[in-house]
Amino acid sequence: MTGGGAGAELHTLTGAYAVHALPAAERETFERHLAACPSCEQEVAELRATAGRLGLAVSEATSPQMRERVLRQIAGVRQEPPRVTGEPAPVREARGRRRPGGSRRLRSLPRFALAACLAAVTAVSGGAAVWQYGEAQEAREQAQQSRQREAELARVLAAPDARTTGRSELPGGASGSVVVSRDRDRAAFLASGLAEPPAGKVYQLWFADGQKMRSAGLVDSPGDSKAVLMEGRVGGASAMGVTVEPAGGSPQPTTEPLALMKLPRA
Repeated sequence: MTGGGAGAELHTLTGAYAVHALPAAERETFERHLAACPSCEQEVAELRATAGRLGLAVSEATSPQMRERVLRQIAGVRQEPPRVTGEPAPVREARGRRRPGGSRRLRSLPRFALAACLAAVTAVSGGAAVWQYGEAQEAREQAQQSRQREAELARVLAAPDARTTGRSELPGGASGSVVVSRDRDRAAFLASGLAEPPAGKVYQLWFADGQKMRSAGLVDSPGDSKAVLMEGRVGGASAMGVTVEPAGGSPQPTTEPLALMKLPRA
């Protein structure tokens, strides 16, 4: 690690390096220091992660007055360098002294300044940025879950032990059947010509464990041809049913089944 005052100076450049704000010469010098300083390496990683989250969260441009106010605050805040074990006392004292020159302090973009920027953006946008980031994260998770369901549906339909029930009639000229893979312990509902349910209603699937019914998911978008991976394991279920339920589904059937199909055995 670089020693003396020069070493203390290098510790304060983590913020500027994290956002690619160092001139070429200083960047090369700092990168040599970074290779031998675990504390700075950790701080750079944390600051880059923070900068990345800020980039994802920004949804509204701040006013020029807000920018000027934040920049004034940055110029007046001294960065607290990372604690490095085993440093000589003169180095610690050099790091602890404030150096003149607002432009150098501004360029270093300390951790406290990044936190102040985040607080300012949140105050101006009224939390909209954080909300949008949460919405985007939820959408990504839902898309991933959808891909996982589609992949599992394909595996059930193509399973070597997959067996299909005979087609059962459903209201409106529709028909349905069930594909079961006992090896995978999963089932899929196949429907053809399934009409849209009444307003405020949804088709719900059920496994029948004797006289007890347990939910196996909803048919979100009926159509001419539909394949739906039923939720949960087949287990000891001997049949499956389809009912019309209030939007969002019900913990137990509230209507008579439109169809009740026996599940094929292995």
